Amino acid sequence: MGAVGGRARLLRSWPGVVGAALLLAGCASMPSSGEVRKVGQGQHADVDSQVRVFPSAPHRGESASDIVNGFMEATTSDETDFATAEKYLTKALQKTWDPTAKITVLTSSAQPKEASVTGSGRKESSVIVDLTGTKAAVVDAKHTYTPEAGAYDASFRLVKENNEWRIDDLDDGLVISQQDFSRIYHPVNMYYFASLGPDTQRAGGADKTLVADPVFLRNQSDSVVSTVSTLLGGPSKWLAPVVSTAVPKGVRLYDKAADRGVTLDDSQHLKVRLDATAQRLGGEPGCTRLAAQLFTTVQDQSVPKLAAVDLAAADGRSVCSLGKDQAAAYGAQNLVGSSERQYYIGAQPHRLLALSSTGSTSARPVNGPFGETKANLEAVAVGRDERIAAGVRENGRQLVVGSLIEDGPFAPPVLTSKVKGGLSAPSWDGFDDLWVADRDPSAPRVVVLRNGGGDPIPVSVEGLTGRVEALRVASDGVRIAMLVQQDGLGKLKLGRIERSGTQQHPKFAVKDLRTLTPEGEGVTSVSWAGPSRLVVLDDNQSDRAEQIQYVNTDGWATTPFEGISQAASVAASEDLSRPLLASFDHSVYRLPPDSTGKRVEPKGDDPVYPG
Repeated sequence: MGAVGGRARLLRSWPGVVGAALLLAGCASMPSSGEVRKVGQGQHADVDSQVRVFPSAPHRGESASDIVNGFMEATTSDETDFATAEKYLTKALQKTWDPTAKITVLTSSAQPKEASVTGSGRKESSVIVDLTGTKAAVVDAKHTYTPEAGAYDASFRLVKENNEWRIDDLDDGLVISQQDFSRIYHPVNMYYFASLGPDTQRAGGADKTLVADPVFLRNQSDSVVSTVSTLLGGPSKWLAPVVSTAVPKGVRLYDKAADRGVTLDDSQHLKVRLDATAQRLGGEPGCTRLAAQLFTTVQDQSVPKLAAVDLAAADGRSVCSLGKDQAAAYGAQNLVGSSERQYYIGAQPHRLLALSSTGSTSARPVNGPFGETKANLEAVAVGRDERIAAGVRENGRQLVVGSLIEDGPFAPPVLTSKVKGGLSAPSWDGFDDLWVADRDPSAPRVVVLRNGGGDPIPVSVEGLTGRVEALRVASDGVRIAMLVQQDGLGKLKLGRIERSGTQQHPKFAVKDLRTLTPEGEGVTSVSWAGPSRLVVLDDNQSDRAEQIQYVNTDGWATTPFEGISQAASVAASEDLSRPLLASFDHSVYRLPPDSTGKRVEPKGDDPVYPG
């Protein structure tokens, strides 16, 4: 780090940060996993091997701007309790300032500037230092990242305390650059149970459906402790209306002296001790559900070889234990499906073809009407049990549902649009409900067909501006990705699905739409590609190329897929072990992450996974 205010802060060996430590945007995410032996001991070997950033306390005689610079640098150090940063504050402000309230992430440089002074010379009594920049996002107290572009303007008031300038007034929370944010914080998926309203008892395993809730946690040696503690704090504000938690209200980690409530032994058994009685933990059923949340969250974040989770009450007595095999009952594969087969529509004739689970590059027609030469398909969605499918036919006007097992003709259409090309590709959720958008300009709508049939149920989409062109529902049934036509571009939106009514008269609403597309960019194809990630075709208007990109559901980062520069459509599975599929120039390619992509035969378009 270069000299600041006449004295060098020689504790950083990564690129310097100008002014208030807010220059140079970046988006390289730091790895946070590793072989864990015991919480707080030897964890995060990969993080520990990185350059450590230690804070520097204020020096005597520093100017007000120097103090602001030093404070900002101290907040971006590896010190997790912000003890050094607090030394730049007055004693009164140290008691009230809350660094965990939020994080404002800036993308461009920010320079502190003394805006006003009260008094003069040695009699200066207070100074206002302004800080301006460009805001990229905000991370709230629940650790949820939300893109929020715009100007940033804040003021620091400084006063003399023991004849030294100290910050006397500033907002709660932190202000850091994207580069520092990606260095200091790492993404983690918390897991909570889907709240499916009247559908909770309708589908088998619905009450065991876990939904990923992405957050960002500060890198530290005891990351499992912070992960468990965050999970106990409950879901994000955005997801909370459609999920629940097995954590009893107010229950937290047992934290007394050296015991922080979490230990992980050499056999990969995680023990979590809570500050509650065994009775408050709900006995075996409630305790087991909480253990399932903990198991899935910790395994997903940093302990892939986790063997079991043991929950204990405040007095140390074991309440319940959940092993790896039992935890599998709550895994995403129960809704996503375990088949390795992939599907696409043949070029001529337009029928449904399936690739075998052996990794073969040769596809064959499916059984039933979808595999017939006169299927005449334009879009298709395969049921997650792979026994049924839905397809769009007749110039995009008719939606049909049929068997993938039994032969026979198509039944009459379950939905008909009034206009050519009116129907989008359909999508199945994990509970056999079929979702589709009717793009009729005179009456655009989104509807649900229970079990793929019956009367279409209209879906209200709150705050929608534009027309839904395409949609993909997550297997959990509470999240939906939509491409919405706005200003000539397909904007990627993520919505929360809220279910109400009764089993006989259900109601569906999509609420609180998030825009995940950067300004000026469009998307032409979307698919779920993990518990909290989507894969899209990014429609780059500058060079007319459509590149495959991964987009996180919180809008954190866009990561290009290496290995193919253009595509016409893209598909992925929520099971991360499955290869990516893409089509280009009437050919379909299987793109495993660890090997060269291979073209499959015969020619075709619109690859899909079940869902």
